[in-house]
Amino acid sequence: MAILTCMDARIRVFEIFGLIQGESHILRNAGGVVTDDMIRSLALSQRKLGTREVLIVQHTDCGLSMVTEDDFKDELEAASGLRPTWSVEAFRVVEDSVRRSVQRVRRSDFLPHTDNVRGFVYDVKLGRLTEVTDAR
Repeated sequence: MAILTCMDARIRVFEIFGLIQGESHILRNAGGVVTDDMIRSLALSQRKLGTREVLIVQHTDCGLSMVTEDDFKDELEAASGLRPTWSVEAFRVVEDSVRRSVQRVRRSDFLPHTDNVRGFVYDVKLGRLTEVTDAR
């Protein structure tokens, strides 16, 4: 199994899923969203390392829900003189973001195993994991 989640340190993946070291590939980025780089990592995970299941875990109180695409790009451009070509992937409703990420995995031509993809929201205050059931 491969688990894609946010880089937020409050998400203790091994503890949440009762895993021991080496049982799963753990992929992290800001927001736990499916980007081209995550598809790249998932393709390697599936095609070369044998994973067949993908879990996407995003969380409540995520920093990406507190920014907007344009405002953050404007900030970076003002600081560096360059505007990013990549998407920030900001969102307002975490469940909607989970649904989008699940669909990106399911629709990817690079991934041979897209049937067993599930999405979750981790409540950082309650320590509770809830499946986004309509993400299937």
